[in-house]
Amino acid sequence: MNAHIFLQAQLFDGHRYAGADALGVRDGRIVAIGDPADVRDRVGPGAQEVDCGGGLLLPGFQDAHMHPMVGGLERLRCEMSGLSGAEEYLDALRDSAERQSGAAWFRGGGWSVAAFGPQGPTAELLDRVMPDKPAFLPSTDHHDAWVNTRALEVAGITADTPDPEDGWIERDDRGNPTGTLREGAQRLVWDHVETTREEYAAALREAQSYLASWGIVGWHDALIGGYAGLDDPTQAYLDLKEADDLRAHVRCSQWWDRHRGLEQVEELLAERDRLAAAGLTADSVKVMMDGIAETFTATVEEPYLGQLHCACGDRGLAFLDAEQVREVVVALDAAGLACHFHAIGERAVHDALDALEAARVDNGMRGLRHQVAHLQLVRPGDRARFWALGVTANVQGMWVSRDTPAVKMLLPHLDEERASWHYPLAEIAGTGAHLAGGSDWPVNPPEPVAGVHALVNRASYSSDGDAPEPLVPDQALSLEQALSAYTSGTAWVNHRGDSGVLQVGARADLTLLDRDPFRAPAEEIGAAEIVATWFGGERVYER
Repeated sequence: MNAHIFLQAQLFDGHRYAGADALGVRDGRIVAIGDPADVRDRVGPGAQEVDCGGGLLLPGFQDAHMHPMVGGLERLRCEMSGLSGAEEYLDALRDSAERQSGAAWFRGGGWSVAAFGPQGPTAELLDRVMPDKPAFLPSTDHHDAWVNTRALEVAGITADTPDPEDGWIERDDRGNPTGTLREGAQRLVWDHVETTREEYAAALREAQSYLASWGIVGWHDALIGGYAGLDDPTQAYLDLKEADDLRAHVRCSQWWDRHRGLEQVEELLAERDRLAAAGLTADSVKVMMDGIAETFTATVEEPYLGQLHCACGDRGLAFLDAEQVREVVVALDAAGLACHFHAIGERAVHDALDALEAARVDNGMRGLRHQVAHLQLVRPGDRARFWALGVTANVQGMWVSRDTPAVKMLLPHLDEERASWHYPLAEIAGTGAHLAGGSDWPVNPPEPVAGVHALVNRASYSSDGDAPEPLVPDQALSLEQALSAYTSGTAWVNHRGDSGVLQVGARADLTLLDRDPFRAPAEEIGAAEIVATWFGGERVYER
């Protein structure tokens, strides 16, 4: 019998702080909450007792937006996130070269746009450690790629190669490619990269294990089908499902190819049905609205201020104009496919909401759980529309801090009013709109506690007390709101009503922290660590 009794726990039930109580689990489900004696009676004999030591027991974290197989691949190949500066990157690349000696391409990723000048890293620099094998290294945000000379040669990229409509090749004064590919230009090399099916499956297994160590029991994979710089994880999921190795709740968004038209809708429906027959849910579609703040490709209403190095102009790069996205969203909604938007700038957010409003007018309220992710800038008039349209605000907590590259690089190019539009989450939540919490891993580490800390403090956690100045502090969430986003909020938008909460009958998807952040100052939330994680009553991680 799979039975546990959790004692000496402080409980957060997915919505509210419940304080001290015992909790009983049998056969993968919560069967009792309350007085320890009553819980023991309900669970029955033979249960394993877990002393929580006063730590917080809560529903297992669920991540609303990530790319786990890509993160796992970087961990196995060469993970550069957490490093700083060209020399640290080169040292890491040298160290991983032997591990990749048998691979046709050198892979890795996680370098920061902020670590290099406006034209990005160069092939010449990468050639110092990887002169002979083609190398493809996406940036942390996966909107840019660093390649070496050999990769440019394999792809046939020269001074005569035109820029694609949805990106550009960084060039020197004579027009020669320098080694950085922006946005859709990544595809010029990406189409030649070779990675095996076995490597993809191994990467997803690595990701699953790593995520359990952060208390994560489920996620929304924000892009299957493949896109420049992001490998397609579809077959890896199917391989793990077939082997009965997938130990997490997974929901996926298929990719909307902006270079094609509405003929895709029938193909997306057919793929949804094919994957459903194999046990994988992919009934939503990723719609990429704009780029990122760090390269000023996030779309804005008024021009960015000051000098920019961006081939797309001074208002960002819109991948779909307002009319196109309306047509796409109305068609997807009518077909019963939910939309999962990438929207950073306030123009992208506004156009996404306009498209969803058009779908509501044309198709009615169909109960689809549409969501808009990232939301770095949201103008005041759009904040109440999330609730009015039934749209989930999908937030990446760790981004809500002045010390992130996206904020640090953007603030000098905004006036005071637009700077105050950063992540207005308290106002959105105050309307009654759903919030779901995510990380966008491998863009950021998949650390829910760190995300919760930033949502409450509007600053990243600092163990030495040297935290940055809060970013628009009046938009801070309460601890209950932030934890709800990463538990019941994501579970709801992912249609997992039997998870994300602590209540009798719910799945025993649980995470135990080493302390109770409700009983400590808010600035210490980020100090909490994961003790153990359970998925359906089975322990999948222990510190």
